[in-house]
This record gives sequence, structure tokens and C-alpha cells, in this order.
Amino acid sequence: MKGWQQHEAAVARLRASYDEIPAGAPVRLAKRTSNLFRPRVKAQGKGLDVSGLDGVIEIDVAGRTAQVQGMCTYEALVDATLPHGLIPLVVPQLRTITLGGAVTGLGIESTSFRSGLPHESVLEMDVFTGAGEVVTTRPGDELFDAFPNSYGSLGYATRLQIRLEAVPSHVELRHVRFDDAELLAKTVDEIVETRSYDGLQVDGLDGTAFEPGELYLTLARWVATESADEPPTAGDRPARPTSPSDYTGMDVYYRSIQQRETDLLTTYDYLWRWDTDWFWCSGAFGVQDPRVRRLWPRRWRRSDVYHRLVGLNQRTGFTDWLDRRQGKPQREMVIQDVEVPLAALPEFLAWFDAEVGMRPVWLCPLVSPGTSTGAQWPAYPLEPGAVYVNVGFWGTVHVGPEAPDAPVNRAIEAKVAELGGHKSLYSEAFYDRETFDRLYDGPHLAAVKRRFDPEDRFLSLYDKAVRRQ
Repeated sequence: MKGWQQHEAAVARLRASYDEIPAGAPVRLAKRTSNLFRPRVKAQGKGLDVSGLDGVIEIDVAGRTAQVQGMCTYEALVDATLPHGLIPLVVPQLRTITLGGAVTGLGIESTSFRSGLPHESVLEMDVFTGAGEVVTTRPGDELFDAFPNSYGSLGYATRLQIRLEAVPSHVELRHVRFDDAELLAKTVDEIVETRSYDGLQVDGLDGTAFEPGELYLTLARWVATESADEPPTAGDRPARPTSPSDYTGMDVYYRSIQQRETDLLTTYDYLWRWDTDWFWCSGAFGVQDPRVRRLWPRRWRRSDVYHRLVGLNQRTGFTDWLDRRQGKPQREMVIQDVEVPLAALPEFLAWFDAEVGMRPVWLCPLVSPGTSTGAQWPAYPLEPGAVYVNVGFWGTVHVGPEAPDAPVNRAIEAKVAELGGHKSLYSEAFYDRETFDRLYDGPHLAAVKRRFDPEDRFLSLYDKAVRRQ
């Protein structure tokens, strides 16, 4: 925990570092870790000093709120709140995602079907703007409403006040298999409407599509094992395990979805169930092989370690060299999260299977309540109250010499737009300027930027997301 004095001192260092950056020079954060997957021009000179802005300032246990610094990771945030039986309303799946990053970008997880996205539980925030000022902003303010999905083009959050929810010690899971995407979509709609399945409350909801005829919804229910309000079995329900599983050891979480009908995790392990193996992407490094896993230190079974290995591969070109030696076509990196309307999910999955062929993919339903007035968020205009499904897919596709032109990524962008969906911007994007401005409300974002960054010190969203500056 950090006190207010420490916070103010950190903000002062941030201001001082900004003043040292020459006019006209690019302004970036001086941070060592990132969860972005878009290449960019290597930064020159000093960046903004955000040291000391990485903690929790205070927690109001009774009021279920927390004052949190913008560079605080969700791992550090959960470590501070969970001992009080509290967590943020949405905890993105990777430990090193920061609260400020999840708000200026987009975060999502299994509670998003009932709690929306991380920015929708923010009560107030301080934003360091391109004018070199800290602006306090709240829901309904122009800067606040334009901030989500602005990716630093409007500034950086230094402090956020967020809502928390109470949770018990454990989470009960039930993996429900479907052989038809239409039925899965119908079941998602019913769960969103009733917040229940088979007579039991659903607190978390996500899914995994392994093959066209093998899809699962994972239903999570908060439980205190010593005093659960329903018996482990009732009627035809499968029995609940009596002791929690541990997927930080030899077992791999995503494989358990196919292997067991029910599961039990501590709340802490549930929050980070995907992080240990970076969903299924640790397999690219051999970490799911029992022989390798025994030798791979547990402390290195983390998404940030794998992310650094991906960066090393991109710098050295090792995978491309190996493919050439083996006579394989050149790869295109396809690392994306997209939101498609629930009704369009079966069509998108069928198209994706035929045109991309990458599996598994992650499915995460979400419902955005919209801004404080019930309007769409300007820079990521999901229809308030409508059910969308985030489809996440992360890997590479062998496409041959066309790989530098990103044909698969461009096709995905076109299909998502055709279906009335949206694409997150943490990875590569290839839109032309006109299309980008239409999808992400470019003129409005530019107007807000002119007000809070009159000398244009920060890069625009298009420059960051598409031009990779």
C-alpha cells in the first residue's frame, strides 16, 4: 500500500520528466513491460517517469472502493484487495495488465457479462494530459467518456477510484459441452438474462472452442466451501470436487476443460487460471510437455515471461529461420481479440474455421452498460445492453510470401466489421484512415485531443494503432 504523499511525489516526478522532453519529441511511458502486440518505432530519448505509480493508495472496505495508481498491475491490486474478501469487478486474465492500461485500452474477463469492461467500474480518475496537467475527470465528462480505447493518445491515468465486489474463498466451475455454436449462443443469451444455469447462480462465464463440433461454456460460481448454499450434487448435476485443483504445477488448465465436468479453484487461482500458461500459448515454448515443465521453474510460468520470449523471437527471427530450413511457408502473426454480436457468433466461428483455421479460441461474453447517460462509449461503440462475445485467438498462420501484407488480419478486420463487431487495438491493425475514423469515432477523439493536448504532444490513436509510431 502507498500513501497519498508517496502518490503526490510520484506525480511530481512524472511532471518533471515530461518537462525534460523537448518539444516535438515523442512522448512515451518509460516502462519495462507491455501487453501490446503491435510493433512500433523504437523510442528515442527519455520517456515519462512512471516509477512510484504502481501501487494501491487506499482501500475502503466498507464502501467497496479502492484508490489505485495507474501503473498498478492487477496482480498487485488483487494482492491488496483479496485479503479483505474483495476484487475489482473485472480482473483481466493476465497478471501484468495494469489498471490504467485496461481502462485506456480494453480489458475483459468472465465477469464482463454482468459487469462490463474495466472502465465501467471507474468512479473517478486523474489523467496526465498532453498539456502537462493532471485533470480529474468523472463519468459524463468529455475526457472520461473518450478515454476508454484511446491508448494514451489522450493522456495517462495516474489515479483511479474503482468499485470492488465481495467474493468468497473458492470458485466452483462447470464445463458444459456443445457440439453446435447456435445452441451455445442461445445458452449464453439465457445465462445473461437470468444470471443462472440449471438452477444455480452464474458469477463468471467464458468459453473455449476447440473444434467446430467441440465447444464449451465454463460456468463459474462463487462459493465458500465450508458453507455452500447448495449441495454439490442435485438431480443430474455432476459432483463438485471436494478439494481445489492447482494449475500452477504440472496440470494445464485449458486441457482440464475437456477432461472434467466440474472443478474447484481458490478464488486467487481462478483469477489467474489463464495466466500460468498464457491460455494455451505456452505450448509454443514446450512448457506443456511434462519433461520440460518439470525443469521450467514455477515462477517462470507466467504470461509476462512468455511475452518476453515472443519479443526475443521477433528480434532474432528464429522461428522464420527454422521455417525456412524446414521448407515451410512464411508465417503471419495473428494475435487479436474481436467483439462480435452474439447472434453473429456462429457465422463468425464458421468463417474463422474455414478461412483461418486456428484453434482453440477463447469466447468471453460481455454486456456494456454504456456511459453514465446510457450512450455508447465514443472510441469503442458497443451497443449498450446488447450481448457481444469476445473471440480471442493468438498464434501464427502459414501464408507464404504474402505474410508481410497481413492478408489474414485484413480479412478478419473486414469480416468483423461486416458482422457489426469491433476489434481491440492492442495488436496490429491495418485499417485505412477513413475506415478507422468511422469505426473508432476519429473526429470526436481528435476534438477531445485538441482540447487537452493543444500542442499535439501525444501521438494520435491512428498513429499508435495503425501507423505503429
